[in-house]
Amino acid sequence: MEDNFEPTILTFCCNWCSYAAADSAGTARMQYPPNIHIIRCMCSGMVHPNFVMNALTQGRTDGVLICGCHIGDCHYQDGNKRAEKRAEAITLMLEDFGLEEERFRLEWISASEGPKFVEAAKEMTKTLKELGPNPYKS
Repeated sequence: MEDNFEPTILTFCCNWCSYAAADSAGTARMQYPPNIHIIRCMCSGMVHPNFVMNALTQGRTDGVLICGCHIGDCHYQDGNKRAEKRAEAITLMLEDFGLEEERFRLEWISASEGPKFVEAAKEMTKTLKELGPNPYKS
C-alpha cells in the first residue's frame, strides 16, 4: 500500500441539515479533509442502496458517507428512518461484494453541528487510509 494514498469519499448530505452543517463548517473556516466530495440531496432517505454500491463496485470511490437529519427531525417525516433501514441493507451487500463495512457510514448531523461534520469527515478519511484503496479500483 502506498504511504501517500488519499481516499476519495462520496458524501451524500441532506439539504436541510447535514449540507447546512458542512456549509457552516466551511463558513467558520473549520478544516476538514479535501477527500470529501459532497452530493446535495433533498433527504438522506432518497439515497438508494444502488447509488452506494455502484460507486463502490465500479471503483469510483473508496468510501461512502451519508449524512442526514437526526431521527425525529426529518423534514420529510421519516426519510431518515428509511435511510437507516437502507444502511442495514447496504452493510449486508458490502459483505456480499467482499468489501469492508467500514467503507460505508451513516451519520446524523443537524444544521448547527458543523464541528460534528468535520469530525465525521476526519474519522472516515482516517479509517479509509488504514483500509487502503478500494479493491474495485483499477
